[in-house]
Amino acid sequence: MWAFNRKSVSGFSSTSTAEYVTHNIDATGLTAIVTGASSGIGTETARVLALRGAHVIMGVRNLSAANDVKESILKEIPSAKVDAIELDLSSMDSVKKFASEFKSSGLSLNILINNAGIMACPFALSKDNIELQFATNHIGHFLLTHLLLDNLKKTASESKKQGRIVNVASEAHRFVYSEGIHFDKINDQSSYNNWRAYGQSKLANILHANELARRFKLCTYVHCDQEDGVDITANSVHPGVISTNLSRHNPVLSGAMKFLGRLLLKNVQQGAATTCYVALHPQAKGISGKYFADSNEYKTTPYGTDADLAKKLWDFSINLIK
Repeated sequence: MWAFNRKSVSGFSSTSTAEYVTHNIDATGLTAIVTGASSGIGTETARVLALRGAHVIMGVRNLSAANDVKESILKEIPSAKVDAIELDLSSMDSVKKFASEFKSSGLSLNILINNAGIMACPFALSKDNIELQFATNHIGHFLLTHLLLDNLKKTASESKKQGRIVNVASEAHRFVYSEGIHFDKINDQSSYNNWRAYGQSKLANILHANELARRFKLCTYVHCDQEDGVDITANSVHPGVISTNLSRHNPVLSGAMKFLGRLLLKNVQQGAATTCYVALHPQAKGISGKYFADSNEYKTTPYGTDADLAKKLWDFSINLIK
């Protein structure tokens, strides 16, 4: 990665770590939810947020693995506040149960990091009969965000601290079906391509954040007072190409990533940097509806800035979660 160590507008680069981009930032008093925090960049994101003082709630499928992560964080940071709640994003019932359990805790919510995901897996349907990558990577997070928005708004209003939503997307959003989102063929196995379906779900993450930002600005989604608006931002990020267990469904790719990892790929400390930057850094305050890579604003494809496509996806997703 040394060849790409070029700083940009923010002062950070592809080799900056999550600890580095949050240096001297005090997140004490903030509460953050991180999905998929039991492995990979999700674990590092949770660790660094806890290191900076935030109370981290890990949304995870495997509570045993999450408890191991919690113990590891507490061993390093005895004062850390870390908890775990079971969450299977491929199941709407599980998402609803998670949201209900979180709400019943009485905790505030400042930061929501929609990080969990699966990549390029064989065709399968979720428990709700939705193509698995679209269900897990987009619909699960769409529903979770939908259910927790009032918590985010209430916390922002009472604490006078801006709420932040971060969708972990990917540069894979550039590799999608010809129409961007396969609305009429989401569950069509005959036209399924595992990589295009992954790209589609990551494009959906970007469009979701963009449409949230638009609705926050117009106060058309959650109730708001006209004079103060909704002080919440929504952005999407590309963490970088990282050797994690996301590639487990492709043995050839997994082997290549392990071989090339030290030379070309980011490690998890670098991979979590952009997420932590957008979630905590003062430079990101007030910025909404943008796509970030290497802790800097970055350009998407035309699909990624298509407002009509974002609105169509919103309506499509709302109908799916009803």
